[in-house]
Amino acid sequence: MVIYATACHIINGKRVLLIKKSPELFGGGKWSVLGGKMRPEESPEQTCLREVFEESGLLVNGLKYHGVLEFWFGTEGEPDWVVHAFSTSSFQGQLTESAEGILQWTGVDEIPYTEMWADNKHWFPLLFEGKAFHGRFWFNREGTQLLDNKIEVTKETS
Repeated sequence: MVIYATACHIINGKRVLLIKKSPELFGGGKWSVLGGKMRPEESPEQTCLREVFEESGLLVNGLKYHGVLEFWFGTEGEPDWVVHAFSTSSFQGQLTESAEGILQWTGVDEIPYTEMWADNKHWFPLLFEGKAFHGRFWFNREGTQLLDNKIEVTKETS
């Protein structure tokens, strides 16, 4: 069964907000951007707003949609995850950590790609350049190795 989710890059100047996921969660111990699983009644935008608030206490608006990322853990069938990627530089509120993990503003040139999912280094730069894209990533079943990837740049975002 496909899991639908969002990823939101909150950008403040030349910094992006990252979260180091709590060890007991999916992706535990890895740095990532904020986001999470969609609920059946939610749109990707609604999920993005809810997840960012739950994980950081920030209210975001002015979301830019960058595209879809599909992930396989193994090589057969439907993707295991379909993630809608967003960015914004419009936010308000007090940054507040949650049980999801540790929050940190990180320079765009200092992103710890070696401590993240291996796909991030392939599509983060496109997002920071304002591109829209469709990415496909095939990991081994354990998620420890990126086996293949394909990214198509579809257009510039508005």
